[in-house]
Amino acid sequence: MGIFFWNMNRALKYYRIIWFKHDLPAGLSVFLVALPLCLGIALASGAPLYSGILSGIIGGLVVSLASGSQLAVSGPAAGLSTMVAAAIITLGDFQLFMLAVMVAGFFQLALGLLKLGTIANYFPSSVIKGMLAAIGIILISKQIPLALGYDKPDFWTSGFIQLFSADNFLGNIRSFNYHITRGAILIATISLVVLIVLQQPFAKKWKVIPAPLLVVVIGIVTNIIFTKITSDYSLRPTQLVAIPSNIFDSIAFPDFSKLFSTAEIWKNGILIGLLASLETLLCIEAIDKLDKRNRITPVNRELVAQGIGNMACGLVGAIPMTAVVVRGAANVQAGARTKLSAFTHGLFLLLAVVLIPFVLNKIPYASLAAVLLITGYNLTKPSLYINMWSLGRKQFIPFMITIVVILLTDLLIGVSIGLLISIYYIIHSNFKVEYKISLTRHHGIETQYIKLNNNVTFLNKVKLRKALDEVPEYCVLTIDGSESRQIDYDILEIISEFKRKAHDRHIDLHLINISSVKVMSEK
Repeated sequence: MGIFFWNMNRALKYYRIIWFKHDLPAGLSVFLVALPLCLGIALASGAPLYSGILSGIIGGLVVSLASGSQLAVSGPAAGLSTMVAAAIITLGDFQLFMLAVMVAGFFQLALGLLKLGTIANYFPSSVIKGMLAAIGIILISKQIPLALGYDKPDFWTSGFIQLFSADNFLGNIRSFNYHITRGAILIATISLVVLIVLQQPFAKKWKVIPAPLLVVVIGIVTNIIFTKITSDYSLRPTQLVAIPSNIFDSIAFPDFSKLFSTAEIWKNGILIGLLASLETLLCIEAIDKLDKRNRITPVNRELVAQGIGNMACGLVGAIPMTAVVVRGAANVQAGARTKLSAFTHGLFLLLAVVLIPFVLNKIPYASLAAVLLITGYNLTKPSLYINMWSLGRKQFIPFMITIVVILLTDLLIGVSIGLLISIYYIIHSNFKVEYKISLTRHHGIETQYIKLNNNVTFLNKVKLRKALDEVPEYCVLTIDGSESRQIDYDILEIISEFKRKAHDRHIDLHLINISSVKVMSEK
């Protein structure tokens, strides 16, 4: 017993040293990055701002303990914002949306328990990149009105489009000018300049505090100056963050009696769970590559942890979460060693909303919009399109179709169409690669040689049947299957049918390592 307590004290001392020296400062750094992102992503999702903070708290305090990853950090993700916003609008009730988030968590939990963590490997890279690029475009489009301080809800449907109307052009300009806020434009512009400059390689030595936090501080200070100097540039209360003074009074629990009231709850829940799982697994793979100790995260356990976290999010009215690359990378760069850093970041988020909500309520939406504009741009950079183009049409076409269809319809339809296009190219490639035809002529007699490759499947039957039908009469044909590990029955049936007809067409047929099968037409 004495040895047990001695080992426990030694372990606690070790973790205390690690926490003070590495994980505490890393957790503080991640908190400073996560705070504006939690608010901004909730804003982009059309959800109450406190729901983004709650999601970050749960990601830190709950998911970090259940996860097998030592460095990943979970919280609200920009990649989910589009689907979350659409789900809230479709369901029309935030309490119904909370049920959908719980369904998403349960779906992830089931994926993890069923050992389906490899699901991400079955989605083509071109489709995933197209999905993220489309989300980036949508994210940018949603933040432009906030960056301009536009005070009407119809920016894209009439406010902006109306500027190009031939009727009363000058009047439209004056009307548009009346509805924008110069202070918001100035804050957003300054914030964008700061974010862009700090992304440059030469600015690494200036990064004393995280760039998102810096632009939030600049936005608060700038608006205070505007308020003191001139009311023309000061922001209205509706253009500032509004966090309840007691966030726990705002928590509403889902109405479980409505769980089966509409299929939309389950549809949106499963879609959110699938997208959250894909984003988490991709993030985990990226963070594991950054780990200097080469630790590998168990993916099925990660899905279980995310499922538990999202069920907790649905229970208290938080927006759904994933493991997030930005926070995970910041965690690694800050020198984190264990999952205590992610736990610490969640603890700081909790203390912030409990102790200083009055400070959070001074943050301008324009500052958060600038952060999300850069986030959206990083998801859909021009270099991404150039890279996909360089990979050839089999990658570029599914990528672009996924983007266009998502923008015209929704995420599910876009990803489904992109997936179908990718499958088409896979099938089309299989038609060609599993056999080769060579033609020669000996003593005036045409000789054809068909070499079957590794695996010849039913996908090749149409092309192979056409190739055999085109073999001319009075020809010598050899079909060689000596290097084939597997030849589907469909292929053997086609060859056996051709063998019966070859004599009538005066074709001298030779089969190498290909067995004949009995076909239905035989007596």
